[in-house]
Amino acid sequence: MEVLFLSPEVAPFSKTGGLADVAGALPAALGARGHALTVATPLHQSIDRSALRPLGKRVTVKLGAETLEGELFEAQRSAKGVRVIFIAHPLFDRPEIYGTYPDNFFRFAFFGEAALGLPGALGFAPTIVHGNDWTCGPAIWQAQERSLGHTVFTIHNLAYQGLFNASALHALGWPRSLLHHDALEFYGQLSFMKAGLVFADALTTVSPTYAQEIQGEELGCGLDGLLRKRSADLTGILNGIDDSVWDPRIDPHLAQHYGPGQLAGKADCKAALQAELRLPLDPRVPLLAMVSRFVEQKGFDLLLRVLDDSLFARAQVAILGNGDPLIQDKLLAIDRPSALAVRVAFNEGLAHRLGAGGDFFLLPSRYEPCGLSQMYAMRYGTIPVVRSTGGLADTVIDAAQPDGTGFVFESYEAEALRGAIDRALSAYEQQQLGPLQERGMARDLSWAPAAVAYEKLYQRISHTAGSAGSSG
Repeated sequence: MEVLFLSPEVAPFSKTGGLADVAGALPAALGARGHALTVATPLHQSIDRSALRPLGKRVTVKLGAETLEGELFEAQRSAKGVRVIFIAHPLFDRPEIYGTYPDNFFRFAFFGEAALGLPGALGFAPTIVHGNDWTCGPAIWQAQERSLGHTVFTIHNLAYQGLFNASALHALGWPRSLLHHDALEFYGQLSFMKAGLVFADALTTVSPTYAQEIQGEELGCGLDGLLRKRSADLTGILNGIDDSVWDPRIDPHLAQHYGPGQLAGKADCKAALQAELRLPLDPRVPLLAMVSRFVEQKGFDLLLRVLDDSLFARAQVAILGNGDPLIQDKLLAIDRPSALAVRVAFNEGLAHRLGAGGDFFLLPSRYEPCGLSQMYAMRYGTIPVVRSTGGLADTVIDAAQPDGTGFVFESYEAEALRGAIDRALSAYEQQQLGPLQERGMARDLSWAPAAVAYEKLYQRISHTAGSAGSSG
């Protein structure tokens, strides 16, 4: 099949979070199965143009009173069966991919329409148009309007909805009829996320548990009614990880390589990490690692309540991330240099070293659509400590079970997190981690199962006439 795959960020070219990893790895996994993927993404200011080549072609888009042209570039290297096409325009020549720019509605509406111009410009006819998250919602509506293939829309995080003033309709030249509760209207505003949810032939999200959670009031973000209405079209497909990049046997970021059944090098990675973070070099002290955006969703309100003397007396904690300045300041205000290291940065190499050098990996999330960090951790023999939500519930099995791979807590409460950490530290002190590590490292966490699931979904909707989504 020919697939036009739209994403606002694509690893390794641009990245703010897990969506970029998905957009980099899922097309490659589908390409390996014989499909032809054209991945469309904006040419952001942060992207290294030396890795691209100009195609000498443009796409023209009319939005409201404006006519805009996007220049096309292609990645010089990509996976088999995959072309990564970049759309260049001054709208994307900015320091941040998303930011809080007042014209974001215009920027991403342009991206969607320009991406839909690629089949004409490059000479292919997509069987499937697959958009990801709110920035791609309008493209799904437009693809349906133009009968351009069958459409799939993936929800990576329902909380980010792309809400704009209703006046954006006029600026974009879109019909007033879209400002209706059965279309893009959301409490008087215009919702780009809703465009995908209403008009796509099929909806997916990034784990089976999250697919159920977003149909309830607590995590439905005001869209649970619509999602329940479309439940027959909604599938939870668990993300995978790029196991060619996240592999402790060959990872260039690590001080020492190791793998399943050969864990000796992991101790060297821990010692090197302690030295890098200026923590006391002590192999006997368990090290709890965390790599995360500093946002409320990730459970920092719980974490801050358990980062106390009783924990620091038993363990070291290392945290890497950036985001909310309030969370950042609270973490940096904890003065425990012998037990706590906080690094405020986006540092891919250090993220790998934390995954390898930690004994445990913390993910106390309020909600987690999928989560990749717990999968990276298991791949590296680091035991996840997670809350049972979304993809965390789908990937980590509690140590109390015969096939356990980590430590899981249910209630979103500091005491529940403390209890899970206490169980983990007790298991460490009693030298009981070996079986958990082995089972985690043995899991198939690759993109292969997800690629098969998406292939089946593509085949099903391309052979089904008159999908419910196409009627809006």
